[in-house]
Amino acid sequence: MTSGFIRLAVAGAGLLLGAATAAAHHGWSGYDSGKELTLTGTIEASGYEHPHGAVRLKTPGKTWNVVLAPPSRMENRGLKREMLAPGTAATVVGYPNRTDPDEMRAERITVAGKTTELR
Repeated sequence: MTSGFIRLAVAGAGLLLGAATAAAHHGWSGYDSGKELTLTGTIEASGYEHPHGAVRLKTPGKTWNVVLAPPSRMENRGLKREMLAPGTAATVVGYPNRTDPDEMRAERITVAGKTTELR
């Protein structure tokens, strides 16, 4: 193989990897910022992984998938992983997903009387 072909193959692989990463990390335009929601319920499950943390919040009549901030931001602002334990009461304020009626993006979350700004 020539060095030109190897460079081209490496560049192509880099472009594919970048496209896959971009597709996996959705943009915020998928959420309707004109419809602010305030939801209070109980955390059923949580994730503290990149690119964003998440909780499943059981509210009266519906369970929501709530997208949070990146773990590093939550940690820096005082929202520790253990604060999002299942069974914990929480209130989130944020915007509904335009296409997934069970998902919202949280702007802030209140747990144990402490409100954390996520954006």
